[in-house]
Amino acid sequence: MARLAFLLAGMVAIASNAAFAQLGSGVILPPQAGGPPPPSGPQPDVAFAAYQRGYYVTALREAMKTLTANPKNASAMTLIGEIYRSGAGVNPDSAEAEHWYRLAADLGDRQARFSLGLMLLTGQGGVTRDRAAAAALFEQAAAQGHAGALYNLGVMAIEGDDKNQPDFAKAADLFKRAAELGDGDAAYSYGVLLRSGRGVPLDTAEGASWIKRAADAGVVAGEVEYAIMLFNGEGVDRDESAAAKLFGKAAAQNNPIAQNRLAHLYATGRGIKQDLAQAAAWNILAGAGGVKDAQLDALAAKLTPQERAAALETVRRQTTF
Repeated sequence: MARLAFLLAGMVAIASNAAFAQLGSGVILPPQAGGPPPPSGPQPDVAFAAYQRGYYVTALREAMKTLTANPKNASAMTLIGEIYRSGAGVNPDSAEAEHWYRLAADLGDRQARFSLGLMLLTGQGGVTRDRAAAAALFEQAAAQGHAGALYNLGVMAIEGDDKNQPDFAKAADLFKRAAELGDGDAAYSYGVLLRSGRGVPLDTAEGASWIKRAADAGVVAGEVEYAIMLFNGEGVDRDESAAAKLFGKAAAQNNPIAQNRLAHLYATGRGIKQDLAQAAAWNILAGAGGVKDAQLDALAAKLTPQERAAALETVRRQTTF
């Protein structure tokens, strides 16, 4: 489900025996992701099943047949909007997607309200941006229990606008509500606010518990942040081995911060068996992602030809798709 993402994360250089950290703050737009979750309300079962299996042309045809039988089937309209938005089996057509989303939104479909809100907020496909209209749609979807809408309202609260200053307390409330509905990104964002004491009283242990939820849900930023907390014993019992495993999981998903931290662990043998070739390999990958580390570069320069070959083979495997 496409969304805005809130991320308090950055990077700092570390020495081999230093604590790990992520620092900084900002709001970013990630790559637009995936197809929709199951639409709210009665579903066009055959059409949605076809969509989930990748039979997009069939999904479109079946959704249209559903509307012939019931012209007010909002779920079918939402699915058609998603097909045109994503270009699944058809040429992407933002205007057509907006048309179908609006029809479904007017009929009360919360997913259509959310998806249309995103289009208006981001101006996707040339759609005219309208932040106020997007916020109104998110509010409607949030009132219907849409976690993504709650989350994005939280992001907007932090961004602020010409009329409103950033409101971290409001954002924290929205993130918590979204997280309680199972949203992993919201769990991460709420945990970071608790950890930093922005908008809520500082509570490192409670922040760790929410960041762990995000990590367990597969949110890469959550995996990195919780690994750092495990390594440092911040808000949780110190566990370098568990931290190394989480860094490895995030590093395999091409997170350069995790790759850098994992390289240091391999270099020092903390939480994982020392392996200088692996350290060099993950340092190369982190560097390609923008995280440079002179200390690890110097270590790599001392590798034997065999260790260097092993490092390059690890890089080759990791970057082969």
